[in-house]
Amino acid sequence: MASLSTIPQIALLILVILVVFNLIIFVHELGHYWAAKWRGLKIDRFQIWFGKPIWSKTINGVQWGLGWIPAGGFVALPQMAPMETIEGGNLDREPLPAIKPIDKIIVAFAGPLFSFLLALTAAIGVSIVGKPKDFAPTQTIAEVMEGSPGEKAGLKAGDRITHINGSPVNGWDGRLDSIFTQIVTSEGDDINFTVERPGEAKPLQLTSHFEIPPTRWWQRKALRQVGIQPETGWVYAGNALKGSPAEAAGVEDGDRLVSMDGKEFTNPDEVVTYIRSKGETPIKFVFERKEQLVEMTIRPRVPLKPEGKNAMLGLSFQPGIVYENHIFKPSAGEQISDTLKQMWLTITRVISPKSSLGVGHLSGPVGIFKLQYRMLRMDHPVQRILGFMVLLNINLAILNMLPFPVLDGGHITLALLEQLKGRPVRAKLLEYVQIGFAMLLFSVMIFVTSKDIGDGIQPGDETKKPEEYVFPAN
Repeated sequence: MASLSTIPQIALLILVILVVFNLIIFVHELGHYWAAKWRGLKIDRFQIWFGKPIWSKTINGVQWGLGWIPAGGFVALPQMAPMETIEGGNLDREPLPAIKPIDKIIVAFAGPLFSFLLALTAAIGVSIVGKPKDFAPTQTIAEVMEGSPGEKAGLKAGDRITHINGSPVNGWDGRLDSIFTQIVTSEGDDINFTVERPGEAKPLQLTSHFEIPPTRWWQRKALRQVGIQPETGWVYAGNALKGSPAEAAGVEDGDRLVSMDGKEFTNPDEVVTYIRSKGETPIKFVFERKEQLVEMTIRPRVPLKPEGKNAMLGLSFQPGIVYENHIFKPSAGEQISDTLKQMWLTITRVISPKSSLGVGHLSGPVGIFKLQYRMLRMDHPVQRILGFMVLLNINLAILNMLPFPVLDGGHITLALLEQLKGRPVRAKLLEYVQIGFAMLLFSVMIFVTSKDIGDGIQPGDETKKPEEYVFPAN
């Protein structure tokens, strides 16, 4: 449970996320609103979030409101495609004058245009203030898991991966052409690796299968793995056991180990071996926590329970990839280009029958909320959120331009058909189509949101009971 001192911080982070999320929605809908006023359309409502309003106020004939379902928003425009059943508008109103197809196109296009302009504004901001690079440059394998597809393919520790499926790779993670991304987005049953091996004159061509670890029905399907681990370089502290020497000393989860007794370690096994070699002799630790060095001396202790254990800190250690997270300032064009490439890769892999990715791997409002929360708790939170706004608004603009009913691209498509035929699509038929696609869209959103929530539910292993450790008082 969060302590009272952290509750205001958590509340502030949640408030910031809500402001950012609703700013993105508001700007998109503001584009529709201003375009509708410019073209002289009747405007019924401007609402953030869906559902029955929990707050509303009518100003100059327009009802401004906040719905109770925290997802999206809309501007109710009865002269566009009929949406009264979905938006809860007036079904018994007097007929309104028809508008030209060009007016419908302008109003529909204005929303994605404003989203793009907000993305461009954020991208210009990033080009000025920068953002963390978050790039893992290593391409060398440190460990191949026993019995894994990678081991069966012949991959070995020390191999440097240069190509995957014929495409050059750059780093282990943090880029579209990284090793991690190329593995999880690969298609087909085989993954082809080109590696440079010490002692070999020429690069080796190795073909590996992959495995997907099982997950529970409420969780997302796991990603493709071949069982290889990168050179780490860093060691992080895990959760300290209750009553342990590590807890008493104040070690926190995620502290990075800088040194022990003045010695540097890059492998968790070496750390554990050194601690065991010291017995109950105090050890001088230096950790890095939130870019600050923290020094402490901890004396390992032999636990009273269970008996027969060696002296220990009551602390786990995990490897961590060395990331280049220095601030860099990509141009606005470079950011937008990278986002478009990422969108294209995601969409093509989700719809591809040869890929292991599916709709369940997309993120809904809950997933976006969780991601922003993590960003705000990391270093350089403002720059991270600004960079994320570029990604989110470009996605919002492009997805809304898809030619499906309910979406802005659907309105544009219908207006173009109306222009070609010389008459609008029958209102009643169109409303049924709109309702059908709206239900499909909400179903997808509910499904994706269930995975966002389900990933946070980690079931306990009822077949194993953790050992209860009792340490002597220091």
